[in-house]
Order: sequence, then C-alpha cells, then structure tokens
Amino acid sequence: MEFKDYYKALEIERTASEDEVRKAYRRLARKYHPDVSKEADAQARMRDINEANDVLRDKDKRAAYDALAERVARGGATGAPSDGGFHPPPGWDEGFEFHRAPGQGPADHADFSEFFSSVFGKAEQRASARRNQRARGEDHHAAIEISVEDAINGVQREITLRALEMDAQGQPTFVNRTLSVKIPAGVHPGQFIRLTGHGMPGHGGEPAGDLYLEVRIALHSLYRVEGRDLYLTLPITPTEAALGAQVQVPTPGGGVVEVTVPSNARGGLKLRVRDRGLPGKPPGHLYLLLEIALPPADTDAARKAYEQLAQAVPFNPRRFFGVGGTP
Repeated sequence: MEFKDYYKALEIERTASEDEVRKAYRRLARKYHPDVSKEADAQARMRDINEANDVLRDKDKRAAYDALAERVARGGATGAPSDGGFHPPPGWDEGFEFHRAPGQGPADHADFSEFFSSVFGKAEQRASARRNQRARGEDHHAAIEISVEDAINGVQREITLRALEMDAQGQPTFVNRTLSVKIPAGVHPGQFIRLTGHGMPGHGGEPAGDLYLEVRIALHSLYRVEGRDLYLTLPITPTEAALGAQVQVPTPGGGVVEVTVPSNARGGLKLRVRDRGLPGKPPGHLYLLLEIALPPADTDAARKAYEQLAQAVPFNPRRFFGVGGTP
C-alpha cells in the first residue's frame, strides 16, 4: 500500500489555509469531474481529489494526517516485511476523533483508496457509532454550453447530468438525471449558475447541496466572445477603405446597425458599437475589426482596372524595407 500525498493531489502547499483548500478543490473538480472533463484519467483523478478534500478540509483529520506524515518522514512508520509498502503504526491515531466530512454517508467512502480506509476507516466507524450523523449534502459542479444568441436573450434548457448515488445495496453507481434550467439573459463565459438543492442529498435531516453550472459559450460563425464584449471581423473593399463609407453590420440581437468607415482606413482598425455586446450592468460592446477584401483579378476588365490603378496611384507598401526602390 502506498502512502498518499493529499497536498500533492490538490496541488497546494502544506501551509495552505482552509480557504485555499476549498478553492483548490473547486478548481480541480471543475477540471476533472466526469460530467465535464475530457481528460483520460478524469475519473481516477476525481477520486483522489475527493479523498484529499475529505481529509484536508476537516481540522481533526488534517491534524492527524499531518502528524502521521511527519512520523513517516522521520522513518517512524515502516512497511510490513511481506510487501514493503506503507502501514500505519499501531496506536498512531490516539488522541484524535474523526468524523465524516459534511454530506458524506456511510457508503460514500466506498470508492476511496486502501490508504484512506486503513488510516481513517475504522476510526470513523467508531466515531459514527457514538453520534447521529447530521450533514449538509455535497455541492456538485457541471458545465452548460449555450449560443451567443442564448446568452443575449436568455433561454430555458433541459440538461442531463450523470451523478454518483448509492443503490439499494449501498454501492456507488452513476445515474442520469434531467433538469430544466433557466439561463438568464446577459450570462457570460465562466459565470456560475447556482441551482439550490440539486447537489448530493443531505443526511440526518440536513438539506441537499447545490449544483453549480459553469456557463460556456459555443463558437459562433460571426462573433467572438471576450467577457461581455463581442468581436466581429468586418470585410470592406479597397475603395471603402480609401474613401470611407457607410456600411451595414448585423448585430447578435438580430438587428442591423450602420457604421462609418473612415477614409484611409487600414486593415486591423477597430471600431466600437456601444452597448451591442452581451447585456449587463454595464453592457458589453460590439467591436468591428476591419479587414480589406481585394476583388479577384479573374477577368480582363478586373485586370485592366488594377493596371490603371497601379499607374494612377504609384504606391510601394514595402518602401520602409529599404530595398527594391520606390516607384
């Protein structure tokens, strides 16, 4: 059996505060939860993360674990001769009384490691037998992807989530559940929508945990999202760039606005249409990135027009290179 480094599992220092432990768990849960993660080892990592969080967020367990880790570092806990692995020394847990973390019932640790069972399992059972369990349910995290239009107008969506629950035999099993979720207008990427009471069930009459949905916005054929701002690449002709023009631009809300392209505009110039991004307080803006689109020289008339332009307006865009001369 291997000694497990719970601080390494949560990617934190041994001096981490309770708040740092909580934030590390939420960050890693969002990354590795099987409902949302694409990592190959997501399920195994999530087990390690849950186990480390169970120990390090509980003051008594953490104190006992730190004492055991220090004893191991000093060579005070050795492996059994038969396997050479780690085994907790007899009586190591004297003076500590462990209890299950909030939201965990008798079978919730069934998927934890042999290390956890050997260190905390029996002590938890002794403590649990001495008192009635009362604990709020665990919070759950998942992700929901919506379109730019849904983010602007709001939408009612049904989502199916896979959650870990206990079957009639007390064994952990994954079940699917469908929820109807109202997405308010003006949500932005990375925002969390809290669904009260849709996390894990509580114990001893305590309430269930909450479900936190992280909003993700799908790629759009026209618009790019940055916070509450939207970006649109706006193609214009060389004539419009040189002389200036009034052009019509679609907005993600379904309307059209007319914008002024200034004369002598260059590619990459950014124009702003105020308050036409995602709604909010304050609302975002719509930014237009100018891109000069050249007409193809695929006809005799087009080639002749380009030749006449080259003669009428001599121009060398590479004149600053200092090579090739200047026409």
